[in-house]
Amino acid sequence: MDEWWYHLLLFGGGFLAGVINTLAGNGSAITLSILILSGMPANVANGTNRIGALIQTITAVLSLRRSPRTLFLFKDSIWFVIPAILGSVIGAFLAIDVDPQLLRKIIGAIMLALLVTMIYKPAKWARATDVARSHKTALNWIMIFAVAVYGGFLQMGIGIMLLSLLVLVAHYSLRDANIIKLVLALLFVVPAFFVFALNGEMEWLPGLILAIGQGLGAWIGARFILFLPKANTIVRYTLILILSVSSFVLLGIADWLFALLA
Repeated sequence: MDEWWYHLLLFGGGFLAGVINTLAGNGSAITLSILILSGMPANVANGTNRIGALIQTITAVLSLRRSPRTLFLFKDSIWFVIPAILGSVIGAFLAIDVDPQLLRKIIGAIMLALLVTMIYKPAKWARATDVARSHKTALNWIMIFAVAVYGGFLQMGIGIMLLSLLVLVAHYSLRDANIIKLVLALLFVVPAFFVFALNGEMEWLPGLILAIGQGLGAWIGARFILFLPKANTIVRYTLILILSVSSFVLLGIADWLFALLA
């Protein structure tokens, strides 16, 4: 699709996804929806989405404000490097072998599940990082590996999964978890990017347009919007709208409703 408005939509959707992924996660619900609903096969859209994800995560990590706390958390992330890379590669190879129509349904089902979690928002997490507890445990290693397999397979919703794991299981504060989340997201996306690229599962032009928007959104999100008090509320309602439309279309619920009303 070469229309100017489609390229503008890609850039705008990429920008919004970059901001959202920096703040929390689920930005791929936007980018995958744009790619799939434009007629791109789900498996190619899944690969194309990794171009923007790569640029976005690199930009977000480099844009973080440097401080002794940030450097400490970067070092703490080293424990998770091996499970993150191994899981991502395994997940990416699994995604390549999945039938495109089945993957479309899987993406739609995951979007619907994420919609439920967005509507029934869990209580805010206010715990501080437990400095007395070691984060280098076998349980944390295995959990990161499991999330990395999913991240290599699909990427969408990976931010919220990582935040949940790092806060509820590894006992980091939400703010510290967000920094580690960005580092781990980068570790997830790099090996998966090369798996999809080497297997020809990407369309470069739409992917690069998304990447420009996502990189800009990630930079603004990491430098400025991350600190706005109302940011998460805005993101939540935006995602509810996007996930509602996308999941209904991908699962065929919209077609069923239109046929029922006709």
